Amino acid sequence: MADKEKTREFPEFEEFYDVEGNEENSLTLHNDDVNTFEFVIESLIDICEHTTEQAEQCTYLIHYKGKCDVKKGPFDFLRPMRHALVGKGLKATID
Repeated sequence: MADKEKTREFPEFEEFYDVEGNEENSLTLHNDDVNTFEFVIESLIDICEHTTEQAEQCTYLIHYKGKCDVKKGPFDFLRPMRHALVGKGLKATID
C-alpha cells in the first residue's frame, strides 16, 4: 500500500488592521450626558447621511449601550465625519 502525501490546505484570508486604508474601520459614537436625542439624531442625518429611522435607532443604542457603530468604511472616508461630529461636541472615534 503506497503512502499518499496528505496535504492540508488552509483557507486564504486577508488580515485586517486598524490602520489607514483598512476597509473595515468603524465610526463609533459614544454616549454623553450633554447632548439631546434630537441633536444627536439631527447630527447623524446631516453628517452620516442616515435616514431618520437609522439615526433614531443608533441614538437609542448609544443611550442604552454607551456607544454605537454609526458608519463603516475606509479610514479616509470616516475621518471627515468624525471631525464633523466632534466639531458639534459629540464624542466619536474610529476603531
